[in-house]
Amino acid sequence: MKHYLQSFALAVGAGISIAIGGTIFLSIESRIIGALFFTVGLYLIVTGGLNLYTGKVGYLPGADREYPCFLLVVWLGNLAGTFLAAEAVRRTRIGAIAEQAQRICAGKLADEPLSLFLLAVFCGILMYGAVDGYKRTQNPILLFLCVSVFILAGFEHCVANMYYFSLARAWSGKAFLYLVIVTLGNSAGGVLFPLLHLRENEEVP
Repeated sequence: MKHYLQSFALAVGAGISIAIGGTIFLSIESRIIGALFFTVGLYLIVTGGLNLYTGKVGYLPGADREYPCFLLVVWLGNLAGTFLAAEAVRRTRIGAIAEQAQRICAGKLADEPLSLFLLAVFCGILMYGAVDGYKRTQNPILLFLCVSVFILAGFEHCVANMYYFSLARAWSGKAFLYLVIVTLGNSAGGVLFPLLHLRENEEVP
């Protein structure tokens, strides 16, 4: 139980970090510059040893039986962190960015489930590439490139969406369902390349 509590706390920190990145993105008029500085959130996560769902799900292939439970704890912690950060931001002088979040959420909720899922798959691939690439090389440029690309391309990230929905106070049954769809897409994209490598290793004599 203590292990899960610590994992949850680190996931809350990751949710807050993504919220910081989302706040920067919503506060800057230039979409390109906003996408670039959104990466600060992921940088805080990887350097601080925090638990981000999209950064952890790629290591599911080959993991032990407890790993799915760990991922669920991380997902819930990310949700709690983004919600707390959103409520805090709304109580500050920059709380007006909630209007921009509302416009973003309206566009997401007007989309089709298959579209959201596929966009989330692409995001999952990039997030795994960012986190695993940084883990292997310690090169922060990989973080900035992958995160900026997924934002500028319009790909869907479940934890970023947690923040936008919370900041916009756009939660509903449909919003939660769409969040689950995006989570599944991020998961599918995150495990895609690891599964390919796992299969490759199995075929080596």
